[in-house]
Amino acid sequence: MSETKPSLTLMIAAPRGFCAGVDRAIIIVEKAIEKYGAPVYVRHEIVHNKFVVESLKAKGAVFVEELDEVPDGVPVIFSAHGVPKVVPAAADARGLEWLDATCPLVSKVHRQVERLVDQGKHILFIGHAGHPEVIGTFGQVPDGNMTLIETVADVAALPDLDGATLGFLTQTTLSVDDTAEMITALKARFPDITGPRGDDICYATSNRQDAVKSICKAVERLIVIGAPNSSNSLRLAEVGERMGVPALLVQRGSDIDFDWLGNATRVGLTAGASAPEVLVREIVTALQQRYTVVEEEVTTATENMVFKLPRELVD
Repeated sequence: MSETKPSLTLMIAAPRGFCAGVDRAIIIVEKAIEKYGAPVYVRHEIVHNKFVVESLKAKGAVFVEELDEVPDGVPVIFSAHGVPKVVPAAADARGLEWLDATCPLVSKVHRQVERLVDQGKHILFIGHAGHPEVIGTFGQVPDGNMTLIETVADVAALPDLDGATLGFLTQTTLSVDDTAEMITALKARFPDITGPRGDDICYATSNRQDAVKSICKAVERLIVIGAPNSSNSLRLAEVGERMGVPALLVQRGSDIDFDWLGNATRVGLTAGASAPEVLVREIVTALQQRYTVVEEEVTTATENMVFKLPRELVD
């Protein structure tokens, strides 16, 4: 007689997974391969997801870290995170055909950076050191025009400056709550500082964090599908932990640590903005090996954002 599987209520966050910027970036690579034929080179991971990158490699994409790894005469695509201005300039100098898959919401921040510097402002940029989006944003203006802020302590450590000479902007994939704290600290120290017209944190990041907050009121564990170098996925795990719900970041169904799940009967599931829905189903299937799973989707927002493709790829 077979043992009865324990019951598990799986609360699945919505929105989750791909955002419009990631969707656009992947389509750009696929359409470029259709148009130019393989190989098409991509500078940096197009999005931070190993499954997506491997799928595109199988179709004919070649991923490199720097432009000098791209041979002459083949097209190159810049990742969704954005690149410093010197990168397309170097591609032009070599006569390379290039396509820009930078998320339009990141490009919007790039334009704000240029505008503030043109106004003579020094920019205090809230973000994570070394993240490709931060490197790309700093690379929009000459060195010395921006200072990185990672914590409230960084705000306190700034020299006394005239707020009227300052502006602030943020990375698009940050913790909404952490960023709000840093912005409050900046405005308290520099009341005359100039901020962005809207919110730089993208709609998809905010929506996914809100959805996690909603399900974490009712679960004992949280599983987040995402890569360890994916900023927005890491933030989703942090949101759960802050609400007292232990969170596990996984890339595939085989990464689930069943000992860590313990005797939990209610588990939350979400996916970062660069994780495809096929991985959500893979996690559910893995859980079904051990449990009788009851799925409950919890929807906190509806997304219908679509971004235009580069005109070179539009027939």
